[in-house]
Amino acid sequence: MSGFPALTSGHRPVGVVSFAQHDNVRRDGEHNDVEMLLPVIAEVFGNVGITKDDVGFICSGSTDYLVGGPFSFVGALDAVGVWPPRAESHVEMDGAWALYEAWVLLQEGEIDSALVYSFGRSSPGNLSEILALQLDPYYMAPLWPDPCSLAALQAQALIDTGRASEADFAAVAARARRSALGNPKAQLAYDRSPEELLREDYEVAPLRRHALPPLTDGCAAIVLAAGDRAYELCERPAFITGIDHRVETHALGARDLTRSASTTLAGQKAGVGKAGVDVAELHAPFAHQELILVDALGLADDVEVSPSGGALAANPIMSAGLIRIGEASTRIWSGLADRAVAHATSGPCLQQNLVCVLEGV
Repeated sequence: MSGFPALTSGHRPVGVVSFAQHDNVRRDGEHNDVEMLLPVIAEVFGNVGITKDDVGFICSGSTDYLVGGPFSFVGALDAVGVWPPRAESHVEMDGAWALYEAWVLLQEGEIDSALVYSFGRSSPGNLSEILALQLDPYYMAPLWPDPCSLAALQAQALIDTGRASEADFAAVAARARRSALGNPKAQLAYDRSPEELLREDYEVAPLRRHALPPLTDGCAAIVLAAGDRAYELCERPAFITGIDHRVETHALGARDLTRSASTTLAGQKAGVGKAGVDVAELHAPFAHQELILVDALGLADDVEVSPSGGALAANPIMSAGLIRIGEASTRIWSGLADRAVAHATSGPCLQQNLVCVLEGV
């Protein structure tokens, strides 16, 4: 058994020991949320040879607005099994925030393992209208701006600073989709040059189709384990050595959209800059947002960014952030990375951001 990595503020060592995700598709009209989750939950437990009876806490991330009915997260528990009962919680957020809640509970020392899962389908409803509901209810939401239009405003502001160009956006998209060719769970993957991508029509100027994420149905799950239990379940756990999340104001006009102050602060609190980073899985739904996040986290040029393809390869709502933590963990398990950063975002134009630092020993 190996030792534990250095942790911030004397935290209890907690590691990611298993990860599974559903095939990311544009539309899954054959399964409901429980039916999508069932094989993923079975896989995430099967990877480490346990069942729900072996975990002390369950936490999920989802939103009822996608389903169009209340308490969909309660019904989703059927995918795990509701008897005998377990301590359970839910966040109306991406599963990365559910993982944060589970990590906090594991710090108390009363349990040694937890299941985290998240699910969401973009296909049943009008995602543009649904996401508008998270905007400022007095000044922005009544205008019903769609996410692509808001992202385009952010992208144009970035261009106006002179720090990036449409060619830079195309380069990000080309690299991400090319990386996705090696990801069997990717929804969108191809090998096309940035020059070819720049010949596409605009969706919302200055964003062309390649700079936008695909609409995705999907779900994911992770098992966390603390202390020696992590080594019992995984040969090389991806230990969380730092995790933090920060949120910025609702008012889009009151913040610099070309910077991500909340990502910078979360990264500092999580200890991103304390040592070198081998890989960073960034939740950047729009191509230009990757440039903002790389700058906000102060990542060096030699850091491998989103080798899975990131959110440009598949962007399952409520799960894309949790998947970034899972993908970063797989790099540590395989020995391809010793220190990784995973990032999740929520809200318009990178409003709220979570940063998780993972290390293997």
